[in-house]
Amino acid sequence: MKTRFTVLALLSLVLAVPMFGETYKSSYPIPCGDLWGAVKNTLSNPQNYDVKKNDDAKMTASYKVKHSIHVTITETILQRANKVTLVPNATGCEMQVVSNYSGIEHDDKGDFKKRVDESLAKEKGEQQPEPTADEPAK
Repeated sequence: MKTRFTVLALLSLVLAVPMFGETYKSSYPIPCGDLWGAVKNTLSNPQNYDVKKNDDAKMTASYKVKHSIHVTITETILQRANKVTLVPNATGCEMQVVSNYSGIEHDDKGDFKKRVDESLAKEKGEQQPEPTADEPAK
């Protein structure tokens, strides 16, 4: 009876894990088309990402982050696909990243944003644009 309860509790936890993902928004003073090129360039690195879905028309992608090691069992369980979507706004473009896991060992959202910024800087040959916001959506 206790084993059945334990298995049921663990199964419930695993099924509830996707609810823990948060949307992080960063605004850029450039058109979404320019930012989408940097996002695609970032996701094209097979050492860091495994793209599951990519839609150029909607400027959205679903991807898994490749980690060399997982320190805890929780980290292994929480590893889910992340999603990035670009949304045009009045001042340029907003990058929305849904990251299902960022923690002590890994910062999926922060690493992705940093790599996109680096890709933008390489494409433009200038300083990295500073996003105007970088916080979870409420």
